[in-house]
Amino acid sequence: MTTTPQALPDRATVRPGSAGARSRRPWFTYRRRDQLAGYLFVAPQLLGIVAFVLVPLGLIGYYSMHEWNVLANTFTFVGADNVERLFTDPKLVPVLQATTVFSVGLVVGNLGLALGLAVLLNRSMRGITAFRAIFFSPVVVSLVAWTIVWGFLLQDDGGINGLLQLIGVEGPNWLREGPTAMASVIVVQIFKNVGLNMVLFLAALQGVPAELHEAARVDGANPRTIFGRITLPLISPTILLTVIITIVGSLQVFAQIAVLTQGGPGVSTTVLVYYLFQQAFEFHRFGYGSTLAILLFLIVLALTIVQWQLRRRWVFYEN
Repeated sequence: MTTTPQALPDRATVRPGSAGARSRRPWFTYRRRDQLAGYLFVAPQLLGIVAFVLVPLGLIGYYSMHEWNVLANTFTFVGADNVERLFTDPKLVPVLQATTVFSVGLVVGNLGLALGLAVLLNRSMRGITAFRAIFFSPVVVSLVAWTIVWGFLLQDDGGINGLLQLIGVEGPNWLREGPTAMASVIVVQIFKNVGLNMVLFLAALQGVPAELHEAARVDGANPRTIFGRITLPLISPTILLTVIITIVGSLQVFAQIAVLTQGGPGVSTTVLVYYLFQQAFEFHRFGYGSTLAILLFLIVLALTIVQWQLRRRWVFYEN
């Protein structure tokens, strides 16, 4: 009985599941599609950072090495002359002193008042929501409108001195005397933004477990001890956040100075941002103004790094 020879399988034939079949899979797989979708979602933010952060930083560094006079239409390379000018500028030290006083006063006053208001408003009672809205309302008010109204109130014959006269007190010219001018600007800025930090502190306080407070009371702890040993450590992450935000914001204040005092009297309220504006846009020294902008950037960066490193010492979950 003869048998018919069987044909050998063609080696070129690709079986399903083999390496050849896998190599012919489409390139645009589900995984790559998901990756592309993620890149498309973050692309607007990345483009915004490049266009409005990285490119301006590069241009500021470029302009700081030149002297650009718009009126004379000249653009001259000066190298490190603008940096050397920082060390010989007689106004820079008073400007940095005024910036320090303003920042310290604003940070201490804002955070202290915000925390105090948050503690007072962290309770359940009738009408408490209305009080929270009242204290937060200045945050949403136009900054320039808020400052203009305070400018009228702080004038020599303004509303504040009028109220003081009713009780027999002769008020000063708030915006034309050095100490009172700086204090006035600080107070105006504190009242403008205290509501934002108050809300952040209020949210942190409401997240503190009530069981810890009850346990501390059972052990005989008084309210001051409970607040200092339990509440403050547990809201320390929020304190770190508000400190960083408030310090950075204090170094960028411009509109209040421009509207209320224009940096005066003298340079007593001329903070670094306003001095930068004067050099660049009033005196048309864009090169030196760019150098001051770099100085401001370095100060903000250094303070932020220092605060971030110190978090390990007073943020409870970093220990």
